[in-house]
Amino acid sequence: MNHCSLPGELHDDDRRSCADPPSRPVPLPPRPVPPRRPAWPRASVLVAGAALAMLGCGAGSANQPVSSASAPVTMTPAQIAARAMPAVVTIRGDGSLGAGFLVREDGWIATNFHVIAGMPDLKVVLSDQSEHPVLEVLAFDEARDLAIVRIHAPRRLPLLALGDSRAVRPGDPVVAIGHPLGLADTVSNGLVSAVRVVDPELTLLQISAPIAPGSSGGPLFNEHGEVIGVAAAVATQGQNLNFGVPTDYLKGLLVHPDPVPLSTFAAETADEEQGLPAVKRAVPHHALAILRGCSEGDLLVLARTMDGAIQAGSPLYNQGDFASCYHIYAGASLDMERRLGPACRGPKHALAEGRRKAAGLDDEAAQAWAMRDAFDGLLEVILRKVHGEAQ
Repeated sequence: MNHCSLPGELHDDDRRSCADPPSRPVPLPPRPVPPRRPAWPRASVLVAGAALAMLGCGAGSANQPVSSASAPVTMTPAQIAARAMPAVVTIRGDGSLGAGFLVREDGWIATNFHVIAGMPDLKVVLSDQSEHPVLEVLAFDEARDLAIVRIHAPRRLPLLALGDSRAVRPGDPVVAIGHPLGLADTVSNGLVSAVRVVDPELTLLQISAPIAPGSSGGPLFNEHGEVIGVAAAVATQGQNLNFGVPTDYLKGLLVHPDPVPLSTFAAETADEEQGLPAVKRAVPHHALAILRGCSEGDLLVLARTMDGAIQAGSPLYNQGDFASCYHIYAGASLDMERRLGPACRGPKHALAEGRRKAAGLDDEAAQAWAMRDAFDGLLEVILRKVHGEAQ
């Protein structure tokens, strides 16, 4: 699917071009995401493939903020983070998690398409830790991995100003902000490594600032605190490649909203069956006590390592290489046990139990899912702890 609206749902004319973006738009590759159901996560082959291939080649709505016409003030990463954090959100679904940011004070949120695709139940976690269901998808562009969703705003919400992504040059500083697995606000800074023009319709910002797992959909800022891109990461051959979808594409979606209920969007964008084995999930439900003795550093090791393993293993599973996926998960499990503190015994036991269960199975696809179930059980209890569930 490569369009901005659902046929027959958003327009009478299904042939309309996609979002009519402003001059010189810019898209990017989505990272693989965890399975939403008993099916492995989808990936935008068109964009991801174009992004990897090109590495070898040398007007908003009434409430939409715009850059100031006066000379902008240069800010430090700490200043940018302090001002922007209240407008950066976490987006949670069944087995997936990403970031987003407010672009209108009445609850409009920008994120990656792959963060919300096929998800019939999405919650947005604001900076005050309150949760709000996504009501509808206002606009989307699968090819550029962008989407805008809406929640019911409980009040006037803080929002971020969009900058001019056409002015971005290689060597410009960039700051990325996200909420990896909801554990903490994560700020990273670096440079725009390159502005990659793949073809007249596809340009990507390659950046050196690391994007933490689970932070796809978060904002990328220039040194003036303006959003110049939407973050996404592609994991390939053991390397993490960080990109940004320039905001010119996002501006195009903002001026052409076409609301559709989340349930309709989810049905239209759900993964198609690819002949993969049927799977019966058995995700363990842990009490919060399993995390007793684990430091915040231990939780970060768990969250980041499991999410990284899922990013690397899930595409292999989708390609039918179940054995490699399983070995990536098992190896990540052993690595986590080695790196966790001696007092963090509960997660170590859960990971060892996952390996024991997987080792007793004859089918490699089932082995991969046994490890994935162990991962998802730990990720779920970590999220509950972070969001303040009582013991």
